[in-house]
Amino acid sequence: MATFPTADWLEALMEKLNGDQQYAQVASKWEGDMLFKIEAGKGLEQNMFFYIDLWHGKCRGVKVLESEDEKKASFILSGSYDNYKRLLNGELDPMQALLTRKLGVKGNMAVMMRSVPIVLDFVRCCKEVTDDFI
Repeated sequence: MATFPTADWLEALMEKLNGDQQYAQVASKWEGDMLFKIEAGKGLEQNMFFYIDLWHGKCRGVKVLESEDEKKASFILSGSYDNYKRLLNGELDPMQALLTRKLGVKGNMAVMMRSVPIVLDFVRCCKEVTDDFI
């Protein structure tokens, strides 16, 4: 378990994704990397950027970035620190957050919408490695 959003959390997520049989099965056909933009807010002094390389049910790598321009990703998920916290606490449904734009997505939305079970299981893994917030 780790504190969100930190490099330790990102490493814990990679370990979780690579060791979770359910995620491996559900995401076996997923091809696409993601960049998470976490916008500064109460408790978070500056924006943070996390890069996650996901491929066929495995996480091939993670990195804390200095800016969103540092890496090109298939999907960019952006939102306020507060909304990320609400998502990881189970107070905000992942798909509802996307549809109501509490979390923004850049990338192929048709792929994202066809991949709802993958999205939900990815969020489950994120929740399971989170035990605290900055």
